Amino acid sequence: MKKNVMMPFFCALAGILLLGSCKKYLDMDHFFKDRQNTDTIFVRRDYSDQWLASTYTHLRNENAEVASKGFTPFNFISDDMFFGDRDDKYRKYKNGEYDETWDQSSWSSCYEGIRKASVFIHNIDKNREMTTEEIAEKKAQARFLRAYYYWLLLRKYGPVPIVADNGIDYTTEYENLAQPRNTYDECVEFITRELATAAKDLPLQRTNRDAARPTKGAALAARAKVYLFSASPLFNGNAEMSDLVDNTGRPLISQTYDDTKWAKAAAAAKDVIDLNVYKIFTAPFNADDQSATQPKTISPPYHPLYSNSSFPLGWKDIDPFQSYSQLFNGALGYTANPEIIFSRVTEQGSEGIDMMVLHQMPFSLKGWNTHGITQKHADAYYMSDGTNIPVNPRVTGFTGNKEEHRPLPPNVSLQYANREPRFYASVAYNGSMWENTSATRVEDRYKQVFYYRGYPDGKQPSSPAFHIRTGIGIKKYYNPFDSFMEGGFIVPKVEPAIRYAEVLLIYAEAMNELNGIYSIPNYQGTGNIAVGRNVTEISKYLSQVRIRGGVPDFDNNVYASKERLRKALKREREIELFAEGHRYFDLRRWKDAPVEESTLVMGCNMNMTESQRDLFYIPVVIPSLPTIFVKKMYLWPISHSELRKNRKLTQNPGWTMFD
Repeated sequence: MKKNVMMPFFCALAGILLLGSCKKYLDMDHFFKDRQNTDTIFVRRDYSDQWLASTYTHLRNENAEVASKGFTPFNFISDDMFFGDRDDKYRKYKNGEYDETWDQSSWSSCYEGIRKASVFIHNIDKNREMTTEEIAEKKAQARFLRAYYYWLLLRKYGPVPIVADNGIDYTTEYENLAQPRNTYDECVEFITRELATAAKDLPLQRTNRDAARPTKGAALAARAKVYLFSASPLFNGNAEMSDLVDNTGRPLISQTYDDTKWAKAAAAAKDVIDLNVYKIFTAPFNADDQSATQPKTISPPYHPLYSNSSFPLGWKDIDPFQSYSQLFNGALGYTANPEIIFSRVTEQGSEGIDMMVLHQMPFSLKGWNTHGITQKHADAYYMSDGTNIPVNPRVTGFTGNKEEHRPLPPNVSLQYANREPRFYASVAYNGSMWENTSATRVEDRYKQVFYYRGYPDGKQPSSPAFHIRTGIGIKKYYNPFDSFMEGGFIVPKVEPAIRYAEVLLIYAEAMNELNGIYSIPNYQGTGNIAVGRNVTEISKYLSQVRIRGGVPDFDNNVYASKERLRKALKREREIELFAEGHRYFDLRRWKDAPVEESTLVMGCNMNMTESQRDLFYIPVVIPSLPTIFVKKMYLWPISHSELRKNRKLTQNPGWTMFD
């Protein structure tokens, strides 16, 4: 007779999927010193809560999404950002010289989290100290975590094995426990179903104390992301990936395009919108200076549709710069931010957003001065009136003290004048002001920093790694109070893992791609959501992101063409979601990476001194930031260790099997 027992099943499978012994991955000694069994553990509230808390720990470090490059390099190895330290690791990433051993801890960590979540789901009903409602809600948390860990694996590796949920015969021979990869569509079906189920029992909102725990909106927003990837060209009728197969030769990515995948993504995003819980954050308009770090609002150029209307129809009553910068710089706590849907809050691990700020800040201010922006990304930002920047020829000249050049300080290139507010909230151009107001000494505050050769933050023969290779740094996540100087401190930042603006962009992208009109069941199964390429509906939500950013909505010419709007939406995601861990995966799911990531990295001429400042701004190729793209770089390689342990696993195209 078969024994349907979860613990022995996961013990057996751990040896295949988790790179270690059964004892290692089931060992909860730090909670249960006497190795109590599940019948004893889950009857008690304290032990059950500790088990669930342990399940959350795998969201950190290698599974953090918005973090520095120590554990999750994907925020830095696309076409918009770079890092200059860590020896030549950036070069190896960008040249495809990494191998099957690199950045592999997420595989075992996710599967360990999956195991813990499954054990909790199958045993928490034994609890004698929780109400039925508490059990249902905590089971929903575990179900969310299990689905989310699968999502992190799917996004990085492509299709992965979905572990059987109902246990197996633990007397089965070891080699028969090996499990092949599920198809991409099977993974999507499982993850989205689990997230919809979890959403039904999760609350709409959390308190500060429980801020890192998922809500109904978090489950539904994650579901929309999964559907979006499933609908995208890399995974939707992609013959180029026909060689991604399981151990029997079955294709793991569908070779047939399916328009309904876009419909499911659009409907899933609308499920989040229809909760009526989230909104685009805006800071109020200020007619006068509020403080030295919060000057009066710089209004966008007059526009007949937006200048005299209040948000969301216009920008009359908001400060676009503060609206965007305060989202990320720690000015808002978790519960004060109506846009954050899911976040690890400040628990991203040892390479969190605080470390990003450290590497962004100038060397002269005790930062590492190594994270920067490509010229290509800097040029993606619009002018303040929503038009493209002039690049042929580029604007010449430098600022003085004129009001028309606000917020630029003196001696800054006019290339950076009159740009959209998100540019100033994200980009540390040459001559940027770093306020450092928490520094004790007055002389350490309000420092204008230049990247000219020979300057402390420019190219230096004595410290070749610690300069911004393109001469264009990063301001996003920096708070004017942030300082590493004497007496200074760093304001804690809330991780924006999923926010409402992203959901609106998912909705717009999915709606734009539709070729027909569909009626898709809502997540509860109690009604249907109608979706189709309705430009009025798309504009209703997409315009909120644009207007908050201080730029006009796209005109009718853009909305009239699916291709033109697609191009505009890709650019909007690049700008709006910059440095939030999206660009690397976006370029791959769109199949744009072969072009965009093979484009030469350009930047300012860092060999120029201040006396040659006109030449400094003429873009040149940055030889220390090479970049190529080949097919194998679409998906991360599976480690040889995992392939040895599970002989039914197959490798991603272009990567090697074990010897």
